Amino acid sequence: MSKRITPFASRYCSTLDRLKEAIRRKRPGLLRRGVVLQHDNATPHSANLTQQWLQRYGWEIPPHPAHCPDLEPSDFHLFGPLKRHLGGMAFETEDDLISELKNWFDNLDVDFFRVGINSLLSRWQKCIDLHWDYVEK
Repeated sequence: MSKRITPFASRYCSTLDRLKEAIRRKRPGLLRRGVVLQHDNATPHSANLTQQWLQRYGWEIPPHPAHCPDLEPSDFHLFGPLKRHLGGMAFETEDDLISELKNWFDNLDVDFFRVGINSLLSRWQKCIDLHWDYVEK
């Protein structure tokens, strides 16, 4: 684990604070049972400040191999459809792009996200079985 404090670790801990509050409001029993948070090995995630935050609140972080896109729902489930949606489009301004992205996300069905999250278990098992090698080559 990194002992460095990065400028982004503080921001990430603030994000975790907001997540914890949202869970407390929307799913209070979840905090009592414990939270398992999957994230990658990015510096803000592995920084000492973040690790202290996670230990303080007892949130579990399962091991995550470095640079494993097979376990990132955004990599294996989100970016492909998003890339296909945006393919061929041109935007005059950054605001136009942001507007299109918001529109696309707002119109996604909840099942889109459910499928991506539910596939994590089998992907984790494949990575374990392959001794953390890539699931899809």
